[in-house]
Amino acid sequence: MSTRVLICDDSSFARKQMASALPDNWDIDLSYANDGKEGVDALKQGKGEILFLDLNMPVMDGYQVLEAIREANLDVMVIVISGDVQPQAHRRVLQLGALDFIKKPVNSTEIENTLNKFGIETNTFETAAARKEVEYSIRDGYQEVANVAMGRAADLLARLLDVFIVMPIPSVNTIEVSELSMALQATNYEKVSAVCQGFIGAGIAGEALLIFNESSFKDFAELMKYDGEIDDVVEMELVMDIASILIGACLKGIAEQLDIQFSQGQPNVLGRHIKVDELLKRNQNRWKQTMAIEMGYTIENRNINCDLLLLFTEDSIKTFDELVSYLIEG
Repeated sequence: MSTRVLICDDSSFARKQMASALPDNWDIDLSYANDGKEGVDALKQGKGEILFLDLNMPVMDGYQVLEAIREANLDVMVIVISGDVQPQAHRRVLQLGALDFIKKPVNSTEIENTLNKFGIETNTFETAAARKEVEYSIRDGYQEVANVAMGRAADLLARLLDVFIVMPIPSVNTIEVSELSMALQATNYEKVSAVCQGFIGAGIAGEALLIFNESSFKDFAELMKYDGEIDDVVEMELVMDIASILIGACLKGIAEQLDIQFSQGQPNVLGRHIKVDELLKRNQNRWKQTMAIEMGYTIENRNINCDLLLLFTEDSIKTFDELVSYLIEG
């Protein structure tokens, strides 16, 4: 009898990656869910003996799915597949009943080793099993690459500060500078400081823009074990430290997935103690039409939050498209 397997991930790109990583000779009845609620509903309908579960999803996230499984006493083996690789994320999912945690992007060896570890027989077909093709969009590919890179950056910051970073789903859009202004206004930061750093590599270029909520300075200084007066010099050091960690780790995460290298320019402070609209007005000539990936970071139980935007030049998109497609097709 076929094993009922459910892949629950909001990204069509990630669902295709996951399906491609499953053992070829495994006799399974494979289903998909686009978000946590769909996943729980599918489990209640008996569509999953084994669940491969993402964490960052709309409607219900992975943590909520694990809680719902426990509350409903559903008989399912859960393996979390996530780009959020923080130590606390790992501990939390195991405490909620997951069997194991595998970081994105997945590969077939890790999946097969994990299944074997828990005694799940995968060599049940004499020949490779036919699998329903998963349609995906390039935009989903960008979002999934950003999601993994965002998780790497959060992990570095979380380990440094011994905290848990709450991360929303990254957004990907091709926008004009006026739309960029509207997107940033939605952050509702009273005043901000901002750092910009250029990057280039293998036909892809752009700028990373970190916008830091200034109300976070006190909490961040405390986590960094700084107990002196928070003057302009200290504020500048804090902003540059955050920029170095998040921008560097995020770009490294993207480069590793695409198998390229980025060279980074010197970071530039674009504004301090100013409103978002003033920041954009000062720098409106820097960003015209651009592809923007927006990632938000909030430290749990602290008044620390910032937004990281990766703004790619228009002529980078073709190369980026090809590299993202190669992750699946190559």
